[in-house]
Amino acid sequence: MARAAAERRTGTELTLAETETIYDVAIIGGGPAGYTAAIRGAEYGLKVALIDNAPRLGGTCLHVGCIPTKALLFNAEIWDHLKHAIEFGIAGIGTPSLDWAAVLQRKDAIIAKHVKGLEFLMKKHKIAVIPGTGRLTGPAQAGIHTVDVSGAAGVASQLKAKNVILATGSSAKMLPGLQPDSTILTNIEILSIDSVPKSLIVIGAGAVGVEFSSIFRSFGTEVTILEFLPRVVPVEDEEISKELTRLFKKRGIDLNTGAKVEKVEKTKDGVKVSYTDANGKSQIKEAEKVLVAVGRAGRTENIGLEKTKVELERGLIKVDEAQQTAEPGVYAIGDIVFGLPQLAHVGSMSGMVAVAKVAGRPFRPLRRDRIPGCTYTEPQIGSVGLTETQAKEKGYEVKVGKFPFAGNSKATIVGSHDGFVKIVADAKYGEILGVHIIGPQATELIAEAVAVLELEGTVEDMMFTIHAHPTLAESMLDAYGAVEGMAINA
Repeated sequence: MARAAAERRTGTELTLAETETIYDVAIIGGGPAGYTAAIRGAEYGLKVALIDNAPRLGGTCLHVGCIPTKALLFNAEIWDHLKHAIEFGIAGIGTPSLDWAAVLQRKDAIIAKHVKGLEFLMKKHKIAVIPGTGRLTGPAQAGIHTVDVSGAAGVASQLKAKNVILATGSSAKMLPGLQPDSTILTNIEILSIDSVPKSLIVIGAGAVGVEFSSIFRSFGTEVTILEFLPRVVPVEDEEISKELTRLFKKRGIDLNTGAKVEKVEKTKDGVKVSYTDANGKSQIKEAEKVLVAVGRAGRTENIGLEKTKVELERGLIKVDEAQQTAEPGVYAIGDIVFGLPQLAHVGSMSGMVAVAKVAGRPFRPLRRDRIPGCTYTEPQIGSVGLTETQAKEKGYEVKVGKFPFAGNSKATIVGSHDGFVKIVADAKYGEILGVHIIGPQATELIAEAVAVLELEGTVEDMMFTIHAHPTLAESMLDAYGAVEGMAINA
């Protein structure tokens, strides 16, 4: 059923056909995990219902996450290039000025384009899109689950399905006692501020925190980062964190690790943050705005879990290798799953695994050490597999190869020499255990490494794999060689 038709209904009352239909699978949540599962399920020939309580499909990722953030990062990259236009032989443009309203307009246009694309795919695959909030009503009866569907108007109906997939996503965590507004921001509010702030305090140096720090520093904002842990991007290899710290400080970002935020107060000019620094001293920092980027919480409340055998761990749902919960016929995917990183591509793949199981098709379980992590700062970060520390903790005898982008000809061409590629390998058999990149197009280059790890490639395999010249990808070839002390260009 077309979404447009669904949105013309009064409340969320289902049609007679929808209430009488027994779907093969009902999916609760229309973000990347949910809509990917819906499409793949339809491709398998399943009768699929997708229940979503947002005005438009796409979830956090499309509307206030991955897509708009990366759109702004691309604007920031162009802006940074314009600052050095004369070096590229581009003269006569004068002093460029930033039209922030146009930046936001382009970001919104990108979102709108892909929303229409999703709506088209729902029609193409004959997926019933049901507006409203879905809730489990308990165990299946005679093999059929009943899902309550209710909306803002209070109208409630029920939908029946043989299987249910929970894909309700996550929300930004907020510091105790604070509420987001035009001064205290989360990833949602910061994407629609009416002007570039003169100063910004970012609390948290995970992917969200460092990406927005990078964006607004490019646009001239005075940026201060306060991170509680000892290093930025703490999930990355320690050398990656060290290099990002160096390069952020080089860009003029005031970076403070080991900082414990004590209080956030509004002032007449913006906000004041009181914190204890790494040396235990009390500090105060004032700015026009503050971004709270301290993680995300899975939306597992008010979806009927208490009526089932579904098990929670730290507020997230425990699943098996097929994404099945402890309740027969109920699956969980995406940001609400315990033990998986809250990334859109993880949600999408977990959705494909779940519907493959429902359809009786073959699948491969998600492996934590095969999931790429990408951070779209300047410079970019891409990583997969074990860090050097993790590999040693697992008992491997480790050999490491590093190659700096300063030795790569394409990096010279694009004017981006900072960073390196780091390969972590098993010394005994040469198997590549992890790849960690910081530098130009790291988020694209990491795809090769994911494939290599998936195929259990060795250093020797990759040292004799031809990489085109001149490319940034050649830095991978040199890094593999560096494991054996045989990088060509270093």
